[in-house]
Amino acid sequence: MPAYLRPSGPIADRAVLTGDPGRAMMLAQELTEQPKMTNHARGLWGYTGTAPDGEPLTVQATGIGAPSAAAVLRDLAELGLRRAVRVGTCVASDPGLPAGTVLAVREAVAEDGVSRSLARAGEALGPQIELAESDGVVAARISSRDVEAGEGQAQAHDLQTAALFALSGELGVRMGALLIIGTDAEGRRLADEDHDAAAKRAGRLAAAALSGLG
Repeated sequence: MPAYLRPSGPIADRAVLTGDPGRAMMLAQELTEQPKMTNHARGLWGYTGTAPDGEPLTVQATGIGAPSAAAVLRDLAELGLRRAVRVGTCVASDPGLPAGTVLAVREAVAEDGVSRSLARAGEALGPQIELAESDGVVAARISSRDVEAGEGQAQAHDLQTAALFALSGELGVRMGALLIIGTDAEGRRLADEDHDAAAKRAGRLAAAALSGLG
């Protein structure tokens, strides 16, 4: 029995992971037909439906921060997850990246507590699922920290991508990440409706990548 999730239905072997439960519901409706809630324990809403390729796809909320995301990933792996793409939010440090830009993470520097506990402190971790650059999608180096702040060579910062990359290898889960810049380097925040539109676009890219892995 998983430690935190209490699934009420089957979990697909592929998933889109997003922090916010409300965004998980939105993406499940956007990416699948007839999505059914498969978890509501601890407010970590999860849904499984049929993707456009006719196969099941799970969309699961991971909560805020690396500890919550790591716990969810462990449970999903126990339930049969084998590949996943994180669709999340980050804060830009590169002034050339405006709010709303979608980043395909090429490296995530491990500076958060979970990654340090896995003996990966300071390591630049790569994805096991490469997301392609395209119009409006920029390949980027990010860092993951316990607070969304910091300096260095990373183009943006988030809370959980590095931990997911670090843990996924141990769990036998192939992992990738698409991050939306929710706040630019000057502190300007993306409007909610624009954030939702960017998340839907990133979700469609994530689902297409997962479909291609078969």
